[in-house]
Amino acid sequence: MELVLFSGAWWAALGSIILANIVLSGDNAVVIAMAARKLPDSQRQKAVFWGSAAAIVMRIILTLIAVQLLQLPYLKIVGAFLLVYIGVQLMAEGDDEDGDHKDVKDGLSAAIRTILIADLVMSLDNVIAVAAAAKDNNILLIAGLAISIPLIIFGSTLLMKVMDRFPIIIAFGAALLGFLAGEMFVTDPIDKDFFDKLTDSHVWAGLLGAATVVALGLFQRSRIKKKRA
Repeated sequence: MELVLFSGAWWAALGSIILANIVLSGDNAVVIAMAARKLPDSQRQKAVFWGSAAAIVMRIILTLIAVQLLQLPYLKIVGAFLLVYIGVQLMAEGDDEDGDHKDVKDGLSAAIRTILIADLVMSLDNVIAVAAAAKDNNILLIAGLAISIPLIIFGSTLLMKVMDRFPIIIAFGAALLGFLAGEMFVTDPIDKDFFDKLTDSHVWAGLLGAATVVALGLFQRSRIKKKRA
C-alpha cells in the first residue's frame, strides 16, 4: 500500500519508525557512551553527534538492503567476533583514569570508528523492524531515522554521565555487547539449524558471550595496568 504524504497513515508509520528505532537503539546508545566517555569534554559531544549521525546514515543504507544482507552466510559470525573485540577493548579501557588525553584527534576518530563498526554489526537484525515500519517508503524511512538522531544523542549523553559516576556500568555495557555477539553467532544462516536443534533458546549463547567479553576485558585491563606500572 502506497502511503500518501502527510496523511494519517503516513504520520502513524513515521511514529512507528521512530519508536522502533529508539527501542532497538538502546544497545547502540551504550556503545556510543562507552566509546566517547574517554575523550575530553570538548570532544565528547562531537563524537556522539558525528558517530550517531553517521550511524543513522549507514543504517538507512542497511535498511534498504536488509533482507538480502541477512541471508548472507558467515556475516553474523564475523559480526559476532567484531562485537566481542569491541566489547573487550571498551571493557579493558573502562577504568583508565589517565586524564592527559594525549592524542585528541586520534581519540575522536577512533571513537567515531568504534561507534560506526558496532552500529553496523548490531543493526543487522534491527533494520528489519524499521524496514517493515517504513512500508517500502524511502522518504518515510529517511525522515523517521533522521528524527531519531537527537533522541539517541540524548540517551548516549545521559549514559556517559552515569558511567562517569558509576564505572561499574561499563562492565554491564561490555557484557551486553557479548550477549548480543553470542546470540548473533548462533543465528547465522550457516549454523542456525544446528543450534536450533540443540535448543529453542539462544540465551545460553548470549550469557556465554557476555561472560567471555567481561573475562577477556578484565584480563586485558590487568595487562595494560602491568605495562604502565
